Amino acid sequence: MDKQMQKCQQWARKFSSEVNSSSVMERITSSPKLVFYASLFICATAWLLVRTTKYLKKPAQSRAATPDLEKPAARTSFKAPTRKPGVWDPVEFRRPYARAAPDWDVHTTKPNPYRPFRHGQYHITMGLRNMAWDEWIELDNQYMKFHADKSRRIIERGSKSCYTDPSAFDGAVELVEEFCAYLPERYPSLYQRTPVGMVNLLTGESFNIKERPLAEDPMQMAARMVQDDLAIMFEKEDGQYYLLAGAILLAGFWKLEDKFGMPLSEIHTSADVPGYRTKLEKGMMNFFRRVQPNGPVQRNNYFIQVDDSLPWSSSIGDEDGEKGTVGWFSAEKNKAIENHYFRSERQTLRRLPRSGGVVFTIRTYFHPITEIAEEPYVPGRLASAIRSWGDDVSKYKGKEMYEDVLLEYLDRKHEEQVAAGLEVEKEDEVRSYPF
Repeated sequence: MDKQMQKCQQWARKFSSEVNSSSVMERITSSPKLVFYASLFICATAWLLVRTTKYLKKPAQSRAATPDLEKPAARTSFKAPTRKPGVWDPVEFRRPYARAAPDWDVHTTKPNPYRPFRHGQYHITMGLRNMAWDEWIELDNQYMKFHADKSRRIIERGSKSCYTDPSAFDGAVELVEEFCAYLPERYPSLYQRTPVGMVNLLTGESFNIKERPLAEDPMQMAARMVQDDLAIMFEKEDGQYYLLAGAILLAGFWKLEDKFGMPLSEIHTSADVPGYRTKLEKGMMNFFRRVQPNGPVQRNNYFIQVDDSLPWSSSIGDEDGEKGTVGWFSAEKNKAIENHYFRSERQTLRRLPRSGGVVFTIRTYFHPITEIAEEPYVPGRLASAIRSWGDDVSKYKGKEMYEDVLLEYLDRKHEEQVAAGLEVEKEDEVRSYPF
């Protein structure tokens, strides 16, 4: 780029010197037309030179992209340490300062409209995208509802939903420390730092993260700060990552007590996650081993739910039911469309520099199908995506229990939109994945 700029500048200087030569000047001044055209040409050349310079100096846009799972991310000058499995030496890395969320208000800012499905495509992949540090935690006008649900669940379920293994205590405390630094930066109208932690300006809660012992389990404390569910995986000497700290209060379909202490692979195979062994396991293990504190990522997924309970989907059975009694097989088939809900998750993953734990944040977005089906293009695209599910994905997502009612409704809403003038061929110009 520098060479191109130099050539442009040399050419401009050469042209200017030629224009200023006596022979050229005599020819120009003898003809008014030449004076006009020469002036116009010089102005156009100057404008082009300025535009070219601005373009060449313009920084590349940092749009979210899919990272290479085989290499550590390189967002900063951080150097990945060499280590043995199960051994993590604290590294010098400081999360970049988070800019305040623009125009954010806890009462008026709407949830981000994630719609992570495509026409006729369902590929079993990790689907990771790079994440800007500012966007680590998303809060919106659903904050108080989530906070109330979490507070109630903490009382009702206690350590069944929020627990930290003693070996993971430092990692859980590190996460709380990160929240106390990040949240007042990103959401200064909601959180304010204090000498011992931070205070929630809306609820009046004060978090003291310096005292020992802590007033409550650190993961329980972290759960009160954000709308996300939280999990931290730690590597052991066998090279496997284990779930050793979690606050799973609004997960809908799974419980912390069922997965706690399991290695990453068993967490997925015990849930019969489609394609895990054949398509996901290797890439996921490579990612966990290579992810560095400077390389946070995010992903999205989605489910259909046939009841309105955010914390636990009661339609698949009692949350405390005996093993074998909970699953899609217990759901009522083809309930009225008003009972269908779109449940999507935004998950982020990052490694904590001091403890080495890999943190999951799992933010759930929960809307009635009848609400999102009013959005342009959504009913047609969602119907097409659901029809593309393979048998294993369909079983995992419980398609048999709602497909007749749901697809008939989505098809009808799509037809109504087309009849009202929706230009299907222009969808990519209007909406882009995962929105």
